[in-house]
Amino acid sequence: MRIRTDDEVYRVDAVWLGPPKATMPWRARYVAWGVGVVVFLLVLTVERRMGISLFWAISWGLVITVLITRIICSKISHERPLSAVTAMWVRELTAPREATSGEGGAVSATRVRVNTSRPRKQPKQRRQPKQRRQPEQRRQSGPRKQQTRRGRGGGVRTATQARA
Repeated sequence: MRIRTDDEVYRVDAVWLGPPKATMPWRARYVAWGVGVVVFLLVLTVERRMGISLFWAISWGLVITVLITRIICSKISHERPLSAVTAMWVRELTAPREATSGEGGAVSATRVRVNTSRPRKQPKQRRQPKQRRQPEQRRQSGPRKQQTRRGRGGGVRTATQARA
C-alpha cells in the first residue's frame, strides 16, 4: 500500500515575483520581504546613529540587509516558521545560565603590607632533654587500677568489696 504525503503542497514556496509583466530578477518569499524591510530599517537606524552620511548609509544598508536577510531566511522553512525561530532565539537569550564569575574580583597589590625591615631568621631554640623516671616513680604516678578477686559465688569483686 502506498501512502501519499502532502510534500507537494509545501514544495511550492509562497514567492512574490513582482508586479505582472514587470517581475523581479530574483525569487523571494513573502517572509523574506517582511524580514528584509525590518532588517533594513534597523540597519539604517544603526548606521545613522554612527554618523554615516545618508547616501552611504542607504547603499551599505542594502548590502548588509540582503546578507542578514539571507542568513535569517536560511533558518526559516514551512516546518520552522519565523515565529518559532524568534521564540527559540528569545528563550535562548533569556534562559538562566550558570554563574561563571568568581568572587573577589581581580587581584591587586593595594592591600599588601610593606615593612621597612626584613624579617630575620630566629635562632632555633634547643629542647631540653626529658628526664627519665625511675621504675618506682612510674608505678606510683599513674591512676591506680582496682584489683579484682574471685568470690565464693564465682563473680568478680573488687578489692574494696572483698574487704567489706
